[in-house]
Amino acid sequence: MKKLLSIILAVTMLAGILAGCSSNGSEGEKKESGDKVLKVWSFTDELKKPITTFEEKNGVKVELTIIPIADYPTKLKPVLESGVGAPDVFTGEIAFLKQWTDRNYWENLSAEPYNADELKDDYVPYVFDLGKDTEGNVKALSWQTTPGGIFYRRSIAKNVLGTDDPAEVGKMMSSWDGMYEVGEKLKQNGYRLFPDEGAIRWFSKGEDPQPWVNENDELIMTQAKMDYFDHAKELRAKDYTAFAPEWSPSWFAAMNGPIAYNGGWEEVNESATDKIEVFSYALPTWGLHSVLKGSAKDTAGDWAVTSGPSPYFWGGTWLGIYSGSENKELAWEFVKMMTHDEEFLTDWALETGDVLSYLPVTSKIKDDFSEDFLGGQNNYTFFLEEAKKIEPGIVTKYDQQIDTLLGARVLEYVEGKLTKEEAIQEFYKDVKNAYPNIKTP
Repeated sequence: MKKLLSIILAVTMLAGILAGCSSNGSEGEKKESGDKVLKVWSFTDELKKPITTFEEKNGVKVELTIIPIADYPTKLKPVLESGVGAPDVFTGEIAFLKQWTDRNYWENLSAEPYNADELKDDYVPYVFDLGKDTEGNVKALSWQTTPGGIFYRRSIAKNVLGTDDPAEVGKMMSSWDGMYEVGEKLKQNGYRLFPDEGAIRWFSKGEDPQPWVNENDELIMTQAKMDYFDHAKELRAKDYTAFAPEWSPSWFAAMNGPIAYNGGWEEVNESATDKIEVFSYALPTWGLHSVLKGSAKDTAGDWAVTSGPSPYFWGGTWLGIYSGSENKELAWEFVKMMTHDEEFLTDWALETGDVLSYLPVTSKIKDDFSEDFLGGQNNYTFFLEEAKKIEPGIVTKYDQQIDTLLGARVLEYVEGKLTKEEAIQEFYKDVKNAYPNIKTP
């Protein structure tokens, strides 16, 4: 599953290439006038194979347009508002999901003939709830759930911690004090706990899950988010990270073996003599297939996944019908196949390893999963258990921007450019500048 989110550099370039290929060939792929053509827009190529299945089953043509994630919202919004060239079906990523559910872009799936409310008990709760508008109407559905964990190297765990068992390693990292103890042991043996301090931001969100902005337009700064400043500072001060920023060349390279310490955003220095190895990464379900597997060729089989100080989720793709579509019946057939067709979803999960949100399928297949990349671990059952711990209703339309603003100020504190109090006050100013309607502390 390719949850591209805010992935930059190589992943964004790949999405651009895919978009170019899609747009260049779309006209030639259409059938002659009179044949049904379903238009689908997305920011990821993960729908390619399902579309082939749908075409074969229904005898129709599907025109898929892929737009890089960075351009997707700005290119989609005008066509949805004007209706000119608009798709029949389009996907939404969690970063901008809540900006769309309360607009009239997506068809109301709670209404006849869809009756999506009847499906509620068949989905992981937070996934189903995220597709609703503020009135409780279902606007989009998702076939996947994206809880996160800590992916770690088994060989390093055995060497330093005395075990590579996910349950045991998870116990050691179940608290911040425990994380620091593991980090110290790793450092003493020449390893680093995480590639960079940003890895822990997800735990600060999951520790006390509340929306960034409440119904009164007030910014909610939880104690856990306050503590994020201190946890990040301590990781840096105690030298528990490799100074390999998320999505940098070194960040990817450390998945496959030793890297130069403090590589920053520079190209990987293969001739460096002061190389170290990174023990773990905080990644969600899709991180296994879209990030780790592609970068960790030499370390495949030496990984496992476990829990951290708190549960979290990262990303996800929702699917809905354009409210102005003249092809809603066929569009609904496609949404149904992607989100609650048991035969299709069973085959999809077994082929891709995508962790589904549709419980009638997961209950049948979860116990038989074994992932070779993870040393035979059943990561499917692990992630489904983590998904149960996620609180619904915490996602707002402000999240992506506010998360970015917070991360920038945390980094300034970590690097000693600001005191903690100065960083927090600057963060409040940043939020107010970006969203004048939000009341800050």
